[in-house]
Amino acid sequence: MRMRWPSTILAMTLGASAWLPATGTFAQVLEAAVDGSPAGLDPHIITAFNSFQIVNDTIYEGLTQIDKDLRTVPALAESWSVSQDGKTYIFKLRPNVTFHDGSRMEAADVVASIDRMLSKEIASPLASRLSAVDKAAAKDASTVEITLKDTSAPFLTQLASIAIVPRSFEHDKDALQRKPDGTGPFRFKEWQPNGYILLEKHAGYWNAGHPMLDGVKFNIVPESATRQVGLSSGQYAMLPNIDASTALQLKGKPGIKLLQTLDLAYSLIGMNASKPPFDNPKVREALNYALDRSEIVQAALFGAGEPGGPLSPALKDWALNVGSFPCYAHSTEKAQTLLKEAGVATPVALTMLVLPRQDMRDVAQVAQQQLEKAGFEVELKIPELGQFIQDWRNSNFDLFVSLNAGSTDPDDYFYRTFRSGGSTNVFKYSNAELDTLLDDGRKELDPKARKADYDKVQTILACQGPVAHLAYGQLFTATRASLTGFDIIATHSLATLGNASLGK
Repeated sequence: MRMRWPSTILAMTLGASAWLPATGTFAQVLEAAVDGSPAGLDPHIITAFNSFQIVNDTIYEGLTQIDKDLRTVPALAESWSVSQDGKTYIFKLRPNVTFHDGSRMEAADVVASIDRMLSKEIASPLASRLSAVDKAAAKDASTVEITLKDTSAPFLTQLASIAIVPRSFEHDKDALQRKPDGTGPFRFKEWQPNGYILLEKHAGYWNAGHPMLDGVKFNIVPESATRQVGLSSGQYAMLPNIDASTALQLKGKPGIKLLQTLDLAYSLIGMNASKPPFDNPKVREALNYALDRSEIVQAALFGAGEPGGPLSPALKDWALNVGSFPCYAHSTEKAQTLLKEAGVATPVALTMLVLPRQDMRDVAQVAQQQLEKAGFEVELKIPELGQFIQDWRNSNFDLFVSLNAGSTDPDDYFYRTFRSGGSTNVFKYSNAELDTLLDDGRKELDPKARKADYDKVQTILACQGPVAHLAYGQLFTATRASLTGFDIIATHSLATLGNASLGK
């Protein structure tokens, strides 16, 4: 007699959500476990990793996309041409692209998405990525013309992060936060607060035969140990973008694959340059000397990473070696001397906001001990994620510790973060020389000349900028061995879920 296994056991074994006994078919809904709830789902407003990994390249797509080899490739635009002066781009949209609500995606939606991003009413933290845009126009339903104020070398790369949304949401600041509507391989189904977010297959997806999964369920599981047990047992098929501690505990376990790549994201200590003591560059430099980045990598990242400057070592064509930055040579004595030269009485009492992730808590605790030896008396404050983001956006901090997303082009990070008035310049930092270099680097099309500009930018930022860059870790994703077709991407994107499938 053949034994019939209960559907719950089958689901647990395969990391999927359902077995359909009437047909005998396997519903391939991938069960993933993540450490926290997203802080909204509007792709033009969100800033947190927990939000980005759910919506970017899964629910939403841009005109271009960054692939697993960090190349800029076509996405919703199947092709484009550039005028001789480099200021006008003509994009031909893919035919038969539909939003998840069933409406056809047209040029007017692209134009409305760009206008929405640039709207002061929406106040998108990504707006600086489009600051080169003069205007966007629909030439016809499948053709978009974007005119730039000046040439912009990173423009095509930056478009990968500009999600296309239906034109009806151009002036709506609330609806997409709770119920997203994109063109990606998966459509939003349900959000159970602090429980899960369920995505289902977009049956009308433009890329024929994709996605192969019937859906993805992001289970909100704050406890690392619970996530690990769930993956080991088969309850979950994926733990995306996990920290080194979790990865090391899963390494070598039967039935589990561990994918890794050097991260573009960076851990950092941000300083509020608009008020004492960090309005003084000597104090910012002192903080850098007080940090022992190698110790932070070993103690907080379990050795799975390396000290890094303003750009990830993964960007071999751009990043300077940290040996060229004097303040990366840890010296408590030098830090104390600089504080004395700045006329700052010690101990300097400060509060440090901490991103509520275990790896960032660990980084903050190691940094706190190092800074104390140099004369910084730091109190750690660990709010819930929504409060952290609010305080960050409102520059309500002395210091903060965070993990921020990197990019494949220096402009995408530097311009919005460090240029005066940049959309994520929460440090309120301003440096006229740096502004000129960033403006020149954005417009310069010659790779060697751009490299020279960004070498100078890194040198200025490394020791006296408003950010003490700490380290770039290894990025890990753990999956069941039965999951195939998924590739890890250094940008944290889960785009390749569209190619993934679960074995039976």
